[in-house]
Parts: sequence; structure tokens; C-alpha cells
Amino acid sequence: MADPHGFLNTRERITQTRRPVPVRIMDWKEVYEAQEKGVLKSQAGRCMDCGVPFCHQGCPLGNLIPEWNDLTWRDKGQEAIERLHATNNFPEFTGRLCPAPCESSCVLGINQPAVTIKQVEVSIIDEAFNQDWVHPLPPARLTGKTVAVVGSGPAGLAAAQQLTRTGHTVAVYERDDRIGGLLRYGIPDFKLEKESVDRRVAQMEAEGTRFRTGIEIGKDLGWDELRRRYDAVVVCIGATVPRELPIPGRALKGVHVAMDYLVQGNKAVAGDVQTEQIDARGKHVVILGGGDTGADCIGTAHRQQAASVTTLAIGAQPPLERSAKQPWPTFPNLFEVASAHEEGGERTYLASTVEFLGENGVLTGIKIAETEFVGGRRVPKEGTERVIAADLVLLAMGFTGPESAELVHQLPVTLDARSNINRDGYYMTDREGVFVAGDAGRGQSLIVWAIAEGRACAAAVDKHLMGETFLPAPVSPSDSAMSV
Repeated sequence: MADPHGFLNTRERITQTRRPVPVRIMDWKEVYEAQEKGVLKSQAGRCMDCGVPFCHQGCPLGNLIPEWNDLTWRDKGQEAIERLHATNNFPEFTGRLCPAPCESSCVLGINQPAVTIKQVEVSIIDEAFNQDWVHPLPPARLTGKTVAVVGSGPAGLAAAQQLTRTGHTVAVYERDDRIGGLLRYGIPDFKLEKESVDRRVAQMEAEGTRFRTGIEIGKDLGWDELRRRYDAVVVCIGATVPRELPIPGRALKGVHVAMDYLVQGNKAVAGDVQTEQIDARGKHVVILGGGDTGADCIGTAHRQQAASVTTLAIGAQPPLERSAKQPWPTFPNLFEVASAHEEGGERTYLASTVEFLGENGVLTGIKIAETEFVGGRRVPKEGTERVIAADLVLLAMGFTGPESAELVHQLPVTLDARSNINRDGYYMTDREGVFVAGDAGRGQSLIVWAIAEGRACAAAVDKHLMGETFLPAPVSPSDSAMSV
């Protein structure tokens, strides 16, 4: 453990400093600043000798959190990154993007603010890259087996890296022009600068993983043909079908799916020329949906100098503290202020969108009403309608499943009741040798679950090909705790 009196001597929880709002909205650089070494060590030292570290239960990856907290407190950064990499291929991603269910499970959180686990994690990996402690780990020998991984998001990359390191020849297929999936196109640069993705891809290439961009499986290359070419196929295509809002005016110019907007933003920051880019400059922007995607739209709109930004959520505002129905160590639904919310805009709850209004086919406003619950359903309350101005509406209401039509037709495989790809307890679909991991099989979830499933699926694939495996399998498809 770290300092046995750490949580007694250091009661204050100190998180990373965010760059000043007027400065950070002028660029696309990451919001957070690095924490001073002494402060970081004292925060890591708050990790207590809790006997049963419930943070392990909160983390799908089973990260050895008390161990690398202790090593950080002792200023043994190289040993800390070895412990961290033992369970997590990409801590620079989880340390920036994960909502940290481990902190909700922290034993110290029973009566004090939890340890800043996520912050210690990202500090460990950032120091490791700065000190050149992160090296390629190519396999000692090749097995002669080939695996195709379809999709290069966190699940696909984790599966590919594990399988490459164990000796299989792995090719990752990505339909976009660059590797990274949602990490590349969807997560704004102010949350994750793409250099973090590039350096991992470079590491994986040096280890032997092969990347094939600009190839959409199912169209450019059939799923059945892919299966014939490889000894195993791992499907990691995510859950990218957006939840729609079929109300009057949906076809008006100015109403867009949030991911279309965010992807174009990523490409513009990367220097790509965008034709007819969805731009918030000078517009009254309304975002439907109060989750992470909505917050990403807020930050992007501010950097594009929107005239105003309003977020509408159909549900009630979450509580500031844990409710009795979500006791420790569960992952509670709490009101959060992300960095994007600090930058301005209004957040309105219990707001139901009734109609998109426009003139000559162009959006001019939205008719909304208060939300009421009738028969367990959320519906607009009659008599409370009002109109707000809007030049740009972004639908950020989540996702309903993977884009699976070609996959189902060509292999075939089946879907479950939630439109996710069916799989057994070892990540295999109905088709022998075809596996699925991440959101495509689980449904929309967290990045930490994607990496955990990618690692576990790799172990299942390795056992299928070789008869046994020594790869760790942190989770099974039946695990459901904190999946959303």
C-alpha cells in the first residue's frame, strides 16, 4: 500500500487543473494540464490499506489500482507503468475518457472524496511516454494462424494487440481513412489529441499488426470472403446506428445527427478539406441529449464560435449526491459538470421536443414542451409548449446497435432482442470462428468495457485456434455490472 496515513494526512481531493475557458476555446488542444509531481504523489498516497479493494470490482479491466498508486507515491514510475500495462493496453485512453467507475467503488469514498484514480492512471502513462518507457513487444515466435479484426476502435485495437503479441498474424480492417474508430472520429481533440492514437498505432505496427484502411467489410470485401481468408474473424464494429427522432420537421436543413457533426470536426482539425461542413459559427445551436456525446457537441460548438448553445434533456436533472437506490460501491447517476459545460450554454431538463420549425425548408426553431410521465412513458405535457430559436440541431440521443445488415446477410449471424450481435460465453457468434467484442455485442457502453472485452475476446480466439491460451480474460459477455 501507499502511505498508511495518507488519507488521514491528505483529506483534500485535488484534481487536474483545466486550462482557463477563454484560452482553451480558442484552440483544440486538450483541456487538462499536467499535475505537479508533489501533488500527484500526495493524491496517490491517499489510497488506503482497505483490505478489500473495491476499485477492482468497479473496473472491468481489473486494474491493479492500489499497486500502481503505491508505486506512484514511491516515485517508481517505470514499475507503475508495468503494473498498469499488465491489465490495460491503452491507459492513455481510459485515463482521459473513462467516467471512472473505479472511483465510485473506492472504499475511501464511503466517507471522504475518492482517490483520484483516473488522474494517477493518465499521469503514469504520460510520464512513461515522455521517458520512452513504452516499447513495442513483438512475439518471440509466430503461430502460423491468421486473424482479421474488423474495426479499429478500442475493442478492435485491444484484441489485435493481444493476438499479435501471442504470435498470430493480425490484420485490422478500417473503413475510414485513418485508424482509431471512435477515438479518431467522434471524440473531439480537446478531450483526446490524436497523437495519443498515432503513437499506439506506431507501436502496434512495430509489433507486427497490419492495418488496412479505406476498406469497408461487407461492401469492398464480403464478410464471407473475409472468413474464408482468415482462420478467425473478430467483429469490433461498434454500435454506430444513431437513435432517431421521427417528429415533424426532421427533414429540415439544419437538423443533423451528432456524430456526423463531430466526425467532420475531427477531420477539419486534422487538416482535411470538408465540403459543406456542418459549422456552428454564428448559429443558435440546440443539442438534444444530455450525455457525453451532447457534451462533446457543446465543446465543439463553442470552439466554432456559436452564437448560443442550449442542451435539452427529456429526463429530470440527476441528483448531486448518491441516492439510496444507488449506494456505494455501485456506479451512481449524478449531475456532472464536464469541461464543456464550464464553457457556457444552457442546460434544460424535462424538455420534450415536439416539432422542428422552419421556413423554405430551413430550420428556424424548435417547439418544445415540459416532460410528464404517463403510464411509465415520457410525453409532452399539453399546454406547456413554447418555441426556441435554432439554426442548428444536433441529435445526441445515443445509439441503437451496430450497422449489421451486410454482416447478417453474408455470413450469416443473428442478432439479439436489442439488435446487438449474438454471441456465446466465449464471444463467438453463430458462425464458427467469427467472434464479436465491444459495443457491437454489448450495446453502447464505456471505453473501459470495450478494451476489457477486446482483451477477453482475444483470449477466446487464441484458445479456439491453439486449444489453450495464456492470455488474460478480464470479463465474459455475461458480465453486466456498470455496463452503461
